[in-house]
Amino acid sequence: MRIATWNVNSVRARLPLVSAFLEKHQPDVLVLQEIKGEDDTFPRAAFEGQGYHAEVFGQKAYNGVAILSREKPYNVLRGLPGDPPDTQARYLEVTIGGVRIASLYVPNGNPLDSEKYTFKLAWMDRLTARARVLLATEEPVLLAGDFNVIPTAKDVDDPSGWEHDALYAPPVRAAFRALVNLGYTDALRTLHPDDPRLFTFWDYKARSWERDAGIRIDHVLLSPEAADRLTEAHVDRAWRDEPQASDHAPVIVELSCWALR
Repeated sequence: MRIATWNVNSVRARLPLVSAFLEKHQPDVLVLQEIKGEDDTFPRAAFEGQGYHAEVFGQKAYNGVAILSREKPYNVLRGLPGDPPDTQARYLEVTIGGVRIASLYVPNGNPLDSEKYTFKLAWMDRLTARARVLLATEEPVLLAGDFNVIPTAKDVDDPSGWEHDALYAPPVRAAFRALVNLGYTDALRTLHPDDPRLFTFWDYKARSWERDAGIRIDHVLLSPEAADRLTEAHVDRAWRDEPQASDHAPVIVELSCWALR
């Protein structure tokens, strides 16, 4: 079972690239973040023409998550539980082929002295609570997306340049560790423990891509039942180098023993 996650930074702007990615890699599931559009503007027909079902939780101009899959998903959950007033489109959870899969887009949280930072930490607490509930099902679970967290100094080109950023703040990294320590496996870092350039995001500014001044903020976390089947995980950097590219590159993982085609 091949699953990919990609913050596309506007699915309509990046539609040719996403379609080309599907054609090349033929993933069973592709989870998307920052689709930046409401449900009725999502290019569903284009993906259906490539053989994919689409579940969408969109929002006008901002945020938005989606899941494309060969097999029709079921038990769809839109929105992260725990805060009814929160209407931001950042969390979508489905079951596909016996695997519970979430596409998530954690708030950025900057600046540190703002309500946005407080909201980010509270959102991550809710995510941890949901992740605990999912673990208790003892089913294969995959949490994937843009976590907006740089877990360690190994995951950033220049740690000193991020010391006052909400992506690298100690409480944010501690919240990510608490999530992983529930019993989840960080797929990329598990299979590439010593890679110092395992980046997934390069800012459009200051020639970050050309200098490989990246960070790792896109993650795939696996429950024990899914981690037991992990065979591959990598960042497909080539898509960051395409014309009109997203500032993120897709992450691809493979799990054995599931075949949806």
